[in-house]
Amino acid sequence: MIEPREPRYQWGQQVLALVDLINDGTYPDHEPNAILAEVGSEGEIVQVGRHVEANQPVYMVDFGGLVVGCLEEEILLCMELDQMLAQSRGVSVA
Repeated sequence: MIEPREPRYQWGQQVLALVDLINDGTYPDHEPNAILAEVGSEGEIVQVGRHVEANQPVYMVDFGGLVVGCLEEEILLCMELDQMLAQSRGVSVA
C-alpha cells in the first residue's frame, strides 16, 4: 500500500493558480471545460482534504467566491513566488 502524501499547504494560505483550472463538470452552472480560475489567479485555501483513490491531498481554494478543488501541482504559495522572484533578482529573503 502506498503511503499517503502529506499536505504541503494549510488552510488560510494565499496561493496562485499555476494552470488554468477547468470545469470538470463539478459546476453545473458553468459550461463544461470553462475556465474557473485563470493561471495567475490568487486564492485562499479554505479546506484541505484527500483524494482517496490517488492518495494525495486536495485543496479547496476560494478564488473570489468560487471554491475550486486543486492538486499541489496546480497551485503555488504566493510567499514562495515572492521568494523565487527575490532570489532571481539577487535579493536575500528572510
